[in-house]
Amino acid sequence: MAAHQWAGTTFGNGWMHKHLIRFLRFTDLRILYVFSAVFIIPVCLVLNRSRHTSYVYFREILGYKRLKAAWNVYVNHYRFAQIVIDKFAMYAGRKFSIVEEGTENFQRLSDAPEGFLLLSSHIGNYEIAGYSLKSENKEIHAVVYGFEKESVMKNRDSMFSKTNISMICLREDMGHLFEIDNALCNGDIVSFPTDRFMGQAKSLECNFLGRSARFPQGPFSVATMRGLDVLAVNVMKEKWDTYHVYVTPLCYDKGAGRKVQMQQLLQAYVAELEKRVLQYPAQWFNFYDFWNNGNC
Repeated sequence: MAAHQWAGTTFGNGWMHKHLIRFLRFTDLRILYVFSAVFIIPVCLVLNRSRHTSYVYFREILGYKRLKAAWNVYVNHYRFAQIVIDKFAMYAGRKFSIVEEGTENFQRLSDAPEGFLLLSSHIGNYEIAGYSLKSENKEIHAVVYGFEKESVMKNRDSMFSKTNISMICLREDMGHLFEIDNALCNGDIVSFPTDRFMGQAKSLECNFLGRSARFPQGPFSVATMRGLDVLAVNVMKEKWDTYHVYVTPLCYDKGAGRKVQMQQLLQAYVAELEKRVLQYPAQWFNFYDFWNNGNC
């Protein structure tokens, strides 16, 4: 599974992050957008291998012509820079306009006694979901990458604490499994990323954008083990100050065998993910060979 692992962290150190947050408290975000477009992205495209994997995504997966694929590599990285800037702007207390679609599904499940799952991927800006997906009855436990920069983790924790959200860090000793189990036993909500592997995680295979791809088995196993309701959540950037939140119920046969349930749930999730990726192709932010199954 080595080719499918991801070990990235947010660029920069704590000092840089701290001063960027201070700067964003009073600066028009569009100034940083322009700065990144002119000075940062060209350098990144020269130095980082991500330009290659991004080109493969547009050229081979989406089938764009060469020039269109090359241009979209730049757009993809520029959009990612905007997302990163927006995240730090959130830490600085900045607000964005939110367009909601399907959030009544979240409220319906929040009012029920049982716990449920939220599934997301590295498209758009999922952290902004905390603005609109608030539950008065349940705590949301967000499963996150456990080796992120300390400054980023502290800012996430500070922001999420205001919206009844706590973090469960993925750990190599698998201690996070007990935290997930306790949260669901208490009838709370657990939010999972579904497109990143850690260690020798088990996987499920599914056709995604015309090619076979593997997804971590964990979120689908947790859901089917308990027969939980599951929502797909995607938060996509539309204008410089506006995001669109999509909340979609995922259906599967809870009376079928476990393996069948997991595959049905995966296919339902991938269908929704595929829909949003095709709708916002420049907001796919997995900068590694996602479809390379050679080592799986």
